Amino acid sequence: MKDYTVRAISEDGLVRGFAAYTKDLVQELQKRHQTTPLASAALGRTATMGAIMGCMLKGEKDRVTIQVIGDGPLGAIRVDANSQGDVRGMIDHPDVMLPLNASGKLDVAQGVGQGNIYILKDLGLREPYRGSSPIISGELGDDFTYYFTASEQVPSSVGLGVLVHNEQIIAAGGYLLQVMPGASEETISQLEKNIAKLESVTGLFVDGVTPEELLQRLMGEGTEILEQKPVQFRCHCSKEKTEEMLISLGREELLSLIEEQGQAEVICHFCNEKYLFTRTELEQILAKL
Repeated sequence: MKDYTVRAISEDGLVRGFAAYTKDLVQELQKRHQTTPLASAALGRTATMGAIMGCMLKGEKDRVTIQVIGDGPLGAIRVDANSQGDVRGMIDHPDVMLPLNASGKLDVAQGVGQGNIYILKDLGLREPYRGSSPIISGELGDDFTYYFTASEQVPSSVGLGVLVHNEQIIAAGGYLLQVMPGASEETISQLEKNIAKLESVTGLFVDGVTPEELLQRLMGEGTEILEQKPVQFRCHCSKEKTEEMLISLGREELLSLIEEQGQAEVICHFCNEKYLFTRTELEQILAKL
């Protein structure tokens, strides 16, 4: 199954749902950042949320940035996504591994720690939308549920999962359900029951359940699939953009760089791509200042 997101609406139009399958995306992040299983789970869950939030954007150039800033040993997690299904991400300490938790699972909560989630949406307006909420569990699914409910004022439920076995990403994905104004107590109660009896998201994906089927199980019969969109890892860094960054250092910094090192190697934190600038190239950049 290729990576993609799905957007759906319930039969009565009062519950909207989003689901994502992101195994390839999480595998690519693991490969580029050399993440441990714990870091893969934390970064992968956040990247899956990024894919879902990207799917929610309407404008062609709209973008969203998620920052999970916790005091745990994994450090900060940052994910960028856009409405085209492009996602990239990074984690401060990809090499951290902790003992399994009491349930015998990867201890993402301990790895993330306490702190805050910050969301920035660039919707092409004069000012970007900014939202934030505290990390309430560190498992991330619960934390994004709280973010949507408390910060964006939309009653929501989020489920995120990354299944890792012997360093291999077996499955990854998640869902977001949102209740619209006017939904009855009966509708909300039924949703809660459906969520409670749902097996783990990754377990369902391993069994061959698709994102569409996942949403139909959660939202009930008559759920209408509105859109499907591919998801892929894509970083928008380039040598040209890296050159702009070097220009921003200023004349004095560039001069000392040329004199002391004779070259510059710049690494993109999101994709680990390396850009090498020779002395000649640095001198050409300097000539532009």
